[in-house]
Amino acid sequence: MSDATPSAGLRVRIVGTGLIGTSLGMVLSRKGFQVSLDDPSPTAAALARDLGAGVLAVDTIGVPDVVVVAAPPDVVADVVARELSAWPDAVVTDAASVKGAVLTALQDRGADLSRYVGSHPMAGREKSGAVSAQVDLFEGRSWVVAPGPQASAVAIDLVRHIAEAAGSAILVMTPDEHDAAVAAVSHVPQIAASLVASRLRDLPSGAVALSGQGIRDVTRIAASDPSMWTQILAGNAPAVRGVLESLAGELDAVLEALRNLESDPDGGSVGARAVLARTVADGNAGHARIPGKHGAAPTTYATVTIVVPDEPGALGRLLRDVGEAGVNMEDLHLEHGIGQPFGLAELSVLPAAAQPLITALTSLGWPVHE
Repeated sequence: MSDATPSAGLRVRIVGTGLIGTSLGMVLSRKGFQVSLDDPSPTAAALARDLGAGVLAVDTIGVPDVVVVAAPPDVVADVVARELSAWPDAVVTDAASVKGAVLTALQDRGADLSRYVGSHPMAGREKSGAVSAQVDLFEGRSWVVAPGPQASAVAIDLVRHIAEAAGSAILVMTPDEHDAAVAAVSHVPQIAASLVASRLRDLPSGAVALSGQGIRDVTRIAASDPSMWTQILAGNAPAVRGVLESLAGELDAVLEALRNLESDPDGGSVGARAVLARTVADGNAGHARIPGKHGAAPTTYATVTIVVPDEPGALGRLLRDVGEAGVNMEDLHLEHGIGQPFGLAELSVLPAAAQPLITALTSLGWPVHE
């Protein structure tokens, strides 16, 4: 392993120039890292270069200090093993969303695990490919560094440095801890969103037209790539199965409660309504644990709803007026009225700011509802 210390002049080789690899190359290049790009597709690598992610590996002669493998989940272990062999002085990391399976595969191959540090940037988009890359994709996002027990301190520090340079917040976990965590917060939510969205396939168009913000929120990630997610779920099958089995048990209890109420609407079996209430309440408790702004403790916001005409510049005027009112907007949801020439903008603000915002916008002629 080289004696290079973390610095902006590090030579970073990125293998895989899709969304993650290209986005990482863009931000590291801007930070002064010497980034080289490699991909099985010369066209993909050339596109990443043209987007400012670095220079083509075939045009460089330097030896990398760090290799970042951003390959598809089903081949990432093969690529990591190849890079460890090709660059015997480099630290190698990967961006796959499953860590245990990769480490096990490398152990079975007898790879030098002192130079391998698994990692996982918790960032992405529904769109894939270099053309969807963003220089700020990792800004403020969690980046899990998941070293195996044989990883050296130098290797871990170099991978942490790459993640910090990308603007991410570092979380250190073991590979097993990582896989259990992402099964609950990422992989099962993908399955749940896909299952809920699939219920819409055969609904009459009139029923689908009733879709509001709730169904949009629940199914947003259902637009993800089936091929990629098949690889992810297969790679983390044990952890995903465990969460789903627990979820299935609770779903069975809800179904039984509904059956009881269906057969006896006025009474139902003792506890049926309690099961339904507890299910929603437990969801409240879980939702309240999701970190708030900047990773701080969750905050309860007030929602101010404004009727916005469906015309050019209307939303821009609203956002300008909110800013001039001196109110910091924490979140924004837009909902279009079916067959109506207007939409609803739901602004989340701190509770103390709600009434001042309502007063300010009302005085400017905006139809406002709290």
